Amino acid sequence: MRIAIVRLSAIGDIIQSAVVLQFIKREFPQARIDWFVDENYVDLLNNVKPIDNVIGLKTKDIFGIRLISKLVKLYKFLDSFGEYDLLIDLQGLIKSSVVARFISSKHRFGFDRNSCRESFASYFYSKTFAISYDKNVVERYCDLVSKSLNIKISRKDISNKDSIFLTTRFKESVNSKNFIVFILGASFESKIYPIEKYSHIANEIDAQFVAVWNSEEEQRMALKLSQMSKNIISFETKNFDELKEVIFQSNLVIGGDTGPTHLAWAMNKASITIFGPTPMYRNYFHTKTNLGISSSSKVDSYKIDKNDYSISDINPRKLIKLINKIFEQR
Repeated sequence: MRIAIVRLSAIGDIIQSAVVLQFIKREFPQARIDWFVDENYVDLLNNVKPIDNVIGLKTKDIFGIRLISKLVKLYKFLDSFGEYDLLIDLQGLIKSSVVARFISSKHRFGFDRNSCRESFASYFYSKTFAISYDKNVVERYCDLVSKSLNIKISRKDISNKDSIFLTTRFKESVNSKNFIVFILGASFESKIYPIEKYSHIANEIDAQFVAVWNSEEEQRMALKLSQMSKNIISFETKNFDELKEVIFQSNLVIGGDTGPTHLAWAMNKASITIFGPTPMYRNYFHTKTNLGISSSSKVDSYKIDKNDYSISDINPRKLIKLINKIFEQR
């Protein structure tokens, strides 16, 4: 059986949706799974065991100038992979559904018009399913796969998931001191927890802290943070492999609602996700060692307010309590 998965972006969504792969392989161990993704995220999915082939696409300007010629070129490229037995679009955007339509497949599954972020996307699938857009995203992806393949995926299955983002290059850390990673950046400013509050945590907890960065702005924050506390070092992660490695070596990852924080969850590493303008109930999956904390804002998952800076109101002492709770369970 040949299965095509379409999830073009972004980092956190790709990571959280990838959990479905192991459940597909559990039921269909001989299945070949190809994942179609934006070319910027190919390295994120490299060495993910259940995937047989990662296909990178130039999706940024699909609907830009010279539309017809770009679509013809895209169609020819996607058609070259031959026919799949089934395809599942885990994204539900017009862009992803066009990609799904251009891939030759006997069956194309996706969210129905009331469940898609962009309802017109649903017209490109051969069969759709009603799975509420504001449902927990991990459960939402699993529900779509479950309905498409007629298999069962329970919350217990998700809680007991395997980490599919590890490779043989990783070795367990031998550090005797707790190693905590701060994820400083996010896709927009109001999702970022203030560095002054990260510093407060570092000064209260006996651990080695690493502030990771991958952009000039994140570097600025990391360097300033390292100057505010002697327990914090600044560390550049140049690529996804380096990010995976530092997370794997950690005892705990703390950050906002962003891809690297969700990667800790996917790798079965302890994490605390901090929410302000985005919905905690939807954007993370709770376990004993993966906890979340949210501001008091009333968040609408259908209309995110990027001017909501309530994440700054979260007292770092509440985070310290969660850190101690996680470490006490070990």
